Amino acid sequence: MNDKGKGRWLNRRDLLRGRLWKARMELPLIRRYPVARSTDETDPSAEDLGNRTIAGISIDPVPSLEIKTSRPTAVPIFRPPGAIEEKQFLRGCTQCNECAKACPHSAIRPLDDRWGPLAGTPTIQADLSACQMCSDYPCITACEPKVLSREIPVVMGTAVITEHLCLAYHGSICSACRERCPVANAIEVTSGKPKINEDVCTGCGVCRFVCPAPENAVLLMPTFHRPTPLPS
Repeated sequence: MNDKGKGRWLNRRDLLRGRLWKARMELPLIRRYPVARSTDETDPSAEDLGNRTIAGISIDPVPSLEIKTSRPTAVPIFRPPGAIEEKQFLRGCTQCNECAKACPHSAIRPLDDRWGPLAGTPTIQADLSACQMCSDYPCITACEPKVLSREIPVVMGTAVITEHLCLAYHGSICSACRERCPVANAIEVTSGKPKINEDVCTGCGVCRFVCPAPENAVLLMPTFHRPTPLPS
């Protein structure tokens, strides 16, 4: 490359640098000391302010990010049988742990400190011990604050069978979930394959607890909306 060509290249580069440097220097000044304009003066390029670029680089001020306070969302949790609507439940639960003490199967456990304000409130953790759906519901009887109630349907959630993980869907003979389910007709077996009857299933978690598949084939979905008993 000759000196003339080299000089032409440097001039272009220097020109570009100069334009970018000038734009970067002017932007803070424009933002600090905006030029006063009359109210009747209109700027024909006002609508293009968001698209100004030099050599593909935007020279517009970065808009400030509006920080919004997000409302905390309720996390669906497997509560013991008969748990009323979650807000009412949390308002009334004293974390006395009497429901857990009354459970003959140690299926009710308090949430740990990782749950923040929910820590200490009772829950069903089917991977550790599932609810056996006792006929007399000793946990409800033991609940003095009455946040566990017999006046509402005892539905904690529902189970879902993940077919590609289920042994029965791969030719194996397995009906452990059906055999151990404490709720009549909650699981039906057709052609050797189990199906959940969502209208009957209570989400007790026994099917998940006994599932022998290498990767548990039962997914538990807690109920999102629990009713509150009507005042007597």
